[in-house]
Amino acid sequence: SQPSRLPPAAAMAPSFGRSISFPLSPARVSRARAAAYHVRSVSLPCHSHPLLSHLATHISAVRAWIAAPSAPSTGLARLDALHAALAELLLLPEARAALESGSNTADCLLDGFLNLADAHGAFQELLLELRAHSAEAQAALRRRDDNRLASAVRSLRRAEKDLARLAASVRVAAKFPTPSASTSAAEVEVSVVLAEAVATAACASAAVFSAVEAVSSAATSKKTTAASSLRALVMRAKASSDEDKEVAALERLEEVEACAAEIESGSDKVFRSILHTRVALLNIQTQTCC
Repeated sequence: SQPSRLPPAAAMAPSFGRSISFPLSPARVSRARAAAYHVRSVSLPCHSHPLLSHLATHISAVRAWIAAPSAPSTGLARLDALHAALAELLLLPEARAALESGSNTADCLLDGFLNLADAHGAFQELLLELRAHSAEAQAALRRRDDNRLASAVRSLRRAEKDLARLAASVRVAAKFPTPSASTSAAEVEVSVVLAEAVATAACASAAVFSAVEAVSSAATSKKTTAASSLRALVMRAKASSDEDKEVAALERLEEVEACAAEIESGSDKVFRSILHTRVALLNIQTQTCC
């Protein structure tokens, strides 16, 4: 159950009587059990600070999208909101205390955000490739240039494979730190919520990458009508139905190009948010060392 927000006067109350349930990390759950992971939970003490509840709300929103993914742009928007809430939480003394407590929380979070930054940087490059290869395939279709079309389709499929590999790698981007026993209950709680936020961001990133890969696959897969027309044109088939299939293929390829174009700005915002959060973590760690 989600905790209700408390007024500022109660923000620093020491009581830990209430609790909040966080679903177990998707990174820990196999694909076969992915559909059921959200019903399992672990109860953690819930600190009364509103920003902690705010971050928990965004974690739940992102996980709801993961459970029933819609447009990739929606997933990126929720990811961006999650990172904004995380940045606000890192300004709290409690968060800084948790990261300065001598546990391995900060190092694990830094590694997680580095992996996320690398993944989203690669994702941006793949979006550019998808747009370029899709435009090339459309031009080849209109000109009935079989060799050019075959080359563009091969390039699209390579980009799809790269997206699939990227999604698989980012699922293991988050690590779960175990706070040292010397930390306080409040610091342990903040550490766990921060780790949960990174794990959720990693799983949502994988879902976004997979969603874009699925859009492109719909245009090139051998099982689709659009792809059948691609193959038919490549093989120089001249059946009377080719024109209808060509129109369907063009529509599929236009969807790929439009999808990549639509989420470019959202992807850039998430990438910059990840870098900003990692810099904030580095600053906290630097102050601790000094």
